[in-house]
Amino acid sequence: MESFDLVECPRDAMQGVKQWIPTQQKIVYAQALLKVGFSTLDIGSFVSPKAIPQMRDTAAVLDALDRSESNTKLLTIVANVRGAIDACAHPEVDWLGYPFSISENFQMRNTHKTIDESKIVLEQIIDLAQKSNKKLVVYLSMGFGNPYGDPWSPTIVAEWVTYLSGLGISTISLSDTVGSASLPIIQQLFTTLIPAFPTVALGAHLHTRYTEAVPKIETAYLAGCRRFDTAIKGYGGCPMAKDELVGNLPTEKLLSFFSTHKIPHKLNPLHFESAFNQCLNTFI
Repeated sequence: MESFDLVECPRDAMQGVKQWIPTQQKIVYAQALLKVGFSTLDIGSFVSPKAIPQMRDTAAVLDALDRSESNTKLLTIVANVRGAIDACAHPEVDWLGYPFSISENFQMRNTHKTIDESKIVLEQIIDLAQKSNKKLVVYLSMGFGNPYGDPWSPTIVAEWVTYLSGLGISTISLSDTVGSASLPIIQQLFTTLIPAFPTVALGAHLHTRYTEAVPKIETAYLAGCRRFDTAIKGYGGCPMAKDELVGNLPTEKLLSFFSTHKIPHKLNPLHFESAFNQCLNTFI
C-alpha cells in the first residue's frame, strides 16, 4: 500500500463562515473526523480573532477532544510568533502550519508583513517548534501562480523550496490560494520538485472549483504527489483571497479518485460517511 499524508482541513472549511459555529458543534464534528483515519486534522488557528473570528475558540476545541482511539495528528495555523507561542503551549498540537507567500502582495494581505519580515518570523517559529517538539509545515502560498502581479515562475517556486529546505523545513505544501493552478503547472512543479528534494514532503493544498477537482487530483498524483489537503464538500477557501467561488479540494472527490483507480488507502469508509453527514449538520 502506498503511503499517503491525507490532511483534512475543517479549519480551512470554517474560517470564512460568517455565522458563528458553536464550539460544541465544532467539537462533535472534529471528533467524527478523528475516527476516519486521516494523517492529520487541520483543526484551528491561533491568529487574531479580529482577522478570523470563527477560530477564536480553537483552544477550547483542542482541550475538549478525545484522541484516545485515534492516531490522527492535530495541526493549527499560526501567522506570527505570538500565535506560535500560544499553539506550542498546547500539548494536543502536533503540527504548526505557517503560511509563507511568494507573493509580496498576498503576504501583506494575509499576515500584514513583507516577505523579508516573514522570513524573520519563520526563523523564530522554527526555533519555537523545535523547543516544543512540534513539527512544522510551511504553506507556500501562490505556489501555482500569482494573480496579484508579482513575479512568478516554476523557477521562482523552486528557489523558495530551496530556501525553506535550507532552513531545515521538511514538509512544504504548495498552496493554490485562489484556484488559479493549471494542469500543466501542477504536473511541471511536482515532477520537477519531488525528485529534486527527496528529503522534503511536498504536498498539494489546492483551492479549486468543485467540477475541476478530479483532474487536478489525478495530475498531482501522477506527478508523484502523495500529500493532499482536503475538506469535505470542498467547503472553505481563503477569506483573504476574496473569491467565494473557490473552495478547498473536496475530500469525497479524492476518495472517488482512489476508488476509481483502485488505489488503497487507510481511511475508514463508514466513519467517513458519518463524518460527511456530521459536516452537513455543521454547515447548515
